[in-house]
Amino acid sequence: GHFGDGCVHVRIDFELATDQGRAGYRGFIEDAADLVASYGGSMSGEHGDGRARSELLPKMYSPAAIALMAQAKRILDPDNILNPGVLVDPAPFDVDLRLEAQMKEFKPALRMVHDGGSFAHAVHRCTGVGKCLADNTGTGAVMCPSYTASRDEKDSTRGRAHVLQEVVRGELSVSDPAVADALDLCLSCKGCSRDCPTGVDMAAYKSEILHQKYKGKLRPPSHYALGQLPRVARITPPGFANAMMKSKFVGRLMKAGAGVDQRRHLPLFSTRRFRKNSPKVDQPDVWIWADSFTDCFAADAGRDAVALLEGQGLKVGVIAEPACCGLTWITTGQLDAARRIVGKSVEMLHPYVTSGVPVIALEPSCLAAMREDATQLLDDPRAAEVGKGIKSLAEFLLERNYQPPKLAGRQIVVQPHCHQHAVIGFESDLALLKATGADVVRLGGCCGLAGNFGVEKGHYETSVAIAQHQLLPAIAAAGSDAIVVADGFSCRTQVHDLSDARVITMAQLFAGRADG
Repeated sequence: GHFGDGCVHVRIDFELATDQGRAGYRGFIEDAADLVASYGGSMSGEHGDGRARSELLPKMYSPAAIALMAQAKRILDPDNILNPGVLVDPAPFDVDLRLEAQMKEFKPALRMVHDGGSFAHAVHRCTGVGKCLADNTGTGAVMCPSYTASRDEKDSTRGRAHVLQEVVRGELSVSDPAVADALDLCLSCKGCSRDCPTGVDMAAYKSEILHQKYKGKLRPPSHYALGQLPRVARITPPGFANAMMKSKFVGRLMKAGAGVDQRRHLPLFSTRRFRKNSPKVDQPDVWIWADSFTDCFAADAGRDAVALLEGQGLKVGVIAEPACCGLTWITTGQLDAARRIVGKSVEMLHPYVTSGVPVIALEPSCLAAMREDATQLLDDPRAAEVGKGIKSLAEFLLERNYQPPKLAGRQIVVQPHCHQHAVIGFESDLALLKATGADVVRLGGCCGLAGNFGVEKGHYETSVAIAQHQLLPAIAAAGSDAIVVADGFSCRTQVHDLSDARVITMAQLFAGRADG
């Protein structure tokens, strides 16, 4: 491609707001032009010389050649109407630089560790490449699900970044309706943090904007009901909650009060909690961190993971203390609360990850939050140690050279969680699934639920449209004996809600639950 032909694309963050910065820009371009010309190269590669390069052409062409161009220009355009100041009698290449207005910084609640603590620098990562406007799902990428559904650039990563750049220039406030409109359909999938060439992390930026907007103010109902779901789920009796949700009248009232779309079916609570009903094990060979979703809603999946590991001759302990990753608080912008919650979890988990006994997470979104978001919230080296110290089930099994059951002749349709794609990676999971000998169909894109996003009022149509892009067609096209696998609780909830397919975790698949 370009690089093979010596055409190198670079993105350099020049400081153009000061005289010194603009002088540095001119000096760099002139030095680069001299270097390129010394090797017989071109000032402009594949594109026209234009306003950005015309002043440099004498470094490449002789005075006679430049004069000949001028003669041709005068013959064809005697009144100098067409592109004045280009090629012939060029204007200085730095005369029309767009000078950014002084950025209005605020102290972000997130540390913005990859951008020097600056929210303004973070949102200016977007240079307008536009990869988010392409359908990247065929390559297993995720970005950008909302644009895939709407085909409106305001719903793309680039569109949102441009709006947030207006915020840091002081042209829009965080409470401006245009900002709310731009961020409304962002699923906080984090796909852009991996798939965008410049590493834009719109999920983090949305969290920060929501935090700044609602500081000390009343929030939407869904922020309280769904944003604080782990806390509510932990103290709510499962039987009582299930009875209320099964009641048509009470269920409708609960959805209305929580800001949930009435067309959604809320997942039922596990009647036997995973953490509290797991036996105490002395000196285990491996610990399982019971995240809030596995503990309260998918306890059977947790117990199947225990059975799988015990089948490998391991003594399995389930960490008895509650430890939440804070994800639902983070995605709703409740960052002060998230910092307190994650801080307590890091303090509790740190002795486990430094004990020498492996610690495993079952829910990919919770593990991703501990690996990435915890370090954005906490200026504490223990946060990074905890994030790195907890392994996914697939990472742990692969390190032990685990051999999964043989499923030759079967088809597995697997939906990776977006946060796993972005932060953890899906390579270990895919290697294990392929080792079964099954025909593995690995889906790209997002399932469309994305935690609280897909259940909130106003998001149902977009959520379903995203699911119809890859997930639902793949399930429909699969054979009747195909196995649908998704480790993400959100992904499984979406499959349950929008299809008749049975969906299981990878642990359940390897524990022999493929057919029930």
